[in-house]
Amino acid sequence: MTGRENNMAEQKESSVLFSLKELMTLEEDRIKQEEADKQRQVQAQLHAQQEAERRQREAEEARFRAEEERKRAEDLRQREENMRLEAIRQGEIEKARVDAENRARMEAMQKQQEHERNLTALTQDKKKKTLTYMLVGGGILLFVVLIGGGFGIKTMLDSRAASDKKHQEEMKASEEKLAKLQSDLASQQDEVEKLNASLATAKTDTERDIAKKALEAAQAKANATKAAISAGGGGGGVRPPTGNGGGGGGGKPAKPCNCTPGDPLCSCL
Repeated sequence: MTGRENNMAEQKESSVLFSLKELMTLEEDRIKQEEADKQRQVQAQLHAQQEAERRQREAEEARFRAEEERKRAEDLRQREENMRLEAIRQGEIEKARVDAENRARMEAMQKQQEHERNLTALTQDKKKKTLTYMLVGGGILLFVVLIGGGFGIKTMLDSRAASDKKHQEEMKASEEKLAKLQSDLASQQDEVEKLNASLATAKTDTERDIAKKALEAAQAKANATKAAISAGGGGGGVRPPTGNGGGGGGGKPAKPCNCTPGDPLCSCL
């Protein structure tokens, strides 16, 4: 083999080796590119999974916060409703108690007034009978005495009639004043109940302060009316008829008389 052939063979061999190296380099680049693509895909999938998990966590947290807020709002609404119902219940209890006290007081007063009227009627009947017996038993002497003292007896009877009339008028005025106070108290109790409900449903501190002040004023007014009713309607009370008739007996009693005025069973009459 000549030198030229040798050179050509070497060049050909070098060309083949270069081609092989180039192909190997290209293959290595392709493999590296595939690995890089795979790595990017893995990273992209991991990032997408992490992003999905983050969004899911945020959605769960938002749903949890919304549920907690809903529960707090519901608890607050329930507490306010319970306070309102309790205020109404307390107002109804107080109103029922006051109504019962007023009814009992009115019944007691009516019984007392009826008892006094009965005592007055019995006393008058007894005195009239006693006067009749005296007129019949005294005969002519009593007739002469009555002629001389007729004017005085008439004056005494007129005085008693005027006293009884005044007593009845005082009783009627006392009943009317008590009825007026009870009507005022019922209206005031209604106002207290309404203000209790307003206080229970107040939304702001300002509204609660206003409702509280109005409630305190209404309660003070109602308490003043209760005090007036407890004092007997604010009047002077009912006084039984005074005196035991003409009182014109000649002698003094052997001992002091401790009977209740107008008692029909009193031995002093």
